[in-house]
Amino acid sequence: MDLDKDFTIDERYQELLQTILDFGKDKKDRTGTGTKSIFGYTIRWDMSQGFPLLTTKRMPMKTIATELKWFLKGDTNIKYLVDNNCNIWNGDAYKRYADIECNPPHDHSLSQKEFVDKIKTDDGFAKVWGELGPIYGKQWRDWDEIGEDQIINLINDLKTNPDSRRLMVNAWNVGELDQMTLPPCHYGFQIYTKELSFHERWALYSDKPYDGNGLGMINTLDFMDDNEIPTRSISLMWNQRSVDTFLGLPFNIASYALLLKIIAHEVNMVPDQLIGNLGDVHLYKNHIEQAKEQLERDPIMLPELNIVASDILSGEFAYELLDYESHKSIKAPLSN
Repeated sequence: MDLDKDFTIDERYQELLQTILDFGKDKKDRTGTGTKSIFGYTIRWDMSQGFPLLTTKRMPMKTIATELKWFLKGDTNIKYLVDNNCNIWNGDAYKRYADIECNPPHDHSLSQKEFVDKIKTDDGFAKVWGELGPIYGKQWRDWDEIGEDQIINLINDLKTNPDSRRLMVNAWNVGELDQMTLPPCHYGFQIYTKELSFHERWALYSDKPYDGNGLGMINTLDFMDDNEIPTRSISLMWNQRSVDTFLGLPFNIASYALLLKIIAHEVNMVPDQLIGNLGDVHLYKNHIEQAKEQLERDPIMLPELNIVASDILSGEFAYELLDYESHKSIKAPLSN
């Protein structure tokens, strides 16, 4: 992908939509919907150019943040999501409940709405039927149930060995795939950091070029250290085997950008590059017209997002989203 800063994240996303429409091959899929698909695509964003929340359709930032908190807490039951009005995993849990052959034996007559209402009000029911198996959060925070907390390890390594090439978190646990309601689509991410130059650090402090500041360079370095001006930048690259380009990818971009912001806040670094390596990149056949509609829309200036507070190890964070303007949302069916 061209790194020209004149291209917004919306334009890069629209380029991908057009590529799939022009060159995608018809493929069957597990949902029975059918897709147009390409294989192998990289999308990259410079975080200094704004927070990559699409503006060519309205994006639900609160829902994106709620799901990320759920991952970071190590939770795998939809009750937390449902209680916080995040409904993106309801269909996966309901599909398991509605399966006549699924254990334990049960009355599977509830509609999906009734099912979700019961998840909210009946803790015992939620404990059994809200569970999705050892998906993302479980792998991030308790790999193989041996207490291997990849998030804690990542933060500790960033603080003690930031040049390591092992700054990775993996959700693709081969030994537990058959226990997951849905194997992870985005299956891992890697962190990369680099030292900032003196002038790069100064630019974080002041929008004016460094002119000696009346202190000299050595004293200015001490001044920046005393004021906790970051010494490193941090980038995140995620890998995704299956990409629902219309509904899922805009969500994934914003979610990993938010995660990068949170990690940067935790270790006092500056967010730099966000990179997505995408495998089977597809448009569902019942999303084609919606994609064409989005291609007709002009991007709007991106918002800014600031982390106000974070405790990544407990899965808690607070943020402020500033100046988000967008076109109206475009509804499309979810394929489960």
